Amino acid sequence: MTVRASRWLIVLAAVCFGTTGTAQALGALGGAQASATSLGAARIVFGGALLAILAFAVALTERRRRSAAAVRDGAGDTGSRREPGRVRSRPRGSSVALVLLGAAGVAAYQPAFFTGTAQNGVAVGTLVALGSAPVLTGLLEWGWFRRPPGFRWACATFVAATGVAALSGLFSGGGSPVTALGIAGSLGAAASYAVYTLSTKLLLDRGWSPATAMGATFGAAAALMLPVLLASNPAWLAQPAGLATAAWLAVVTTALAYTLFARGLRGLSASQVSTLTLVEPVTATALGVFVLHEDFTPATVVGVVLLVAGLGILTMTRRASSSAPS
Repeated sequence: MTVRASRWLIVLAAVCFGTTGTAQALGALGGAQASATSLGAARIVFGGALLAILAFAVALTERRRRSAAAVRDGAGDTGSRREPGRVRSRPRGSSVALVLLGAAGVAAYQPAFFTGTAQNGVAVGTLVALGSAPVLTGLLEWGWFRRPPGFRWACATFVAATGVAALSGLFSGGGSPVTALGIAGSLGAAASYAVYTLSTKLLLDRGWSPATAMGATFGAAAALMLPVLLASNPAWLAQPAGLATAAWLAVVTTALAYTLFARGLRGLSASQVSTLTLVEPVTATALGVFVLHEDFTPATVVGVVLLVAGLGILTMTRRASSSAPS
């Protein structure tokens, strides 16, 4: 898969992520009154279960294919057959630990993010979480691989994060004082995102398929979030609007989005992926304006332009570097 195709997969995943808020709002308009914690838990439980089922189906299909190939070619020489060009240096730590680490990051993201928005408001909470996620992901990747993300990535992330700040209304003035707990929650959400992004990248580098990596990580996260869902008064799931909202969150914003996310992550670094996913607030803003009829302000225009400019810096840099001679 080419770098350009990988970038488009991440952008499509971010578009799916960006529909989360609109789905929540439409569900509430339809009568599904659910807390943010309950919605987040339902998204992970049902979406994680779908990803786990998909991973099992893919593994079963692959096993049958290999068995058929062994019968065709003779089982005696299957043990010595290796796919050429797949020799890679393995990262430190066991695969099971990486799965559990990623699952912990997925499960921790939901309450941390909602703590930040509840304490400091949606604007500041979202800004701190989304704006700092690429930075923390780049630093974590730097610490693990001993490879800095690069100056161009830093410029792209800064410009795009400034766009997120404009979209959040931070520059409009009149904001209330922030709390330390809210800042800690938003930073915790960003760190959780960085953890499960990097752990997934390490699993992919070990040769795991995107379906297997996502299925294992989100399947474990679903088990962790099931008690949270059961304790959050999930009666809203019995309503048609609630069921439709949960289905969209599970199928589109989790199962489909993270399948695309993992496939794109296989061909890019974790730091580049975290910057590209800032397409999410652009999608959320567009849906807010055209579907929910929210205000379209000059700050919205500035924010979208800055975000697109930041992503343009990143993609043009990658195109230039990929065309350079070895």
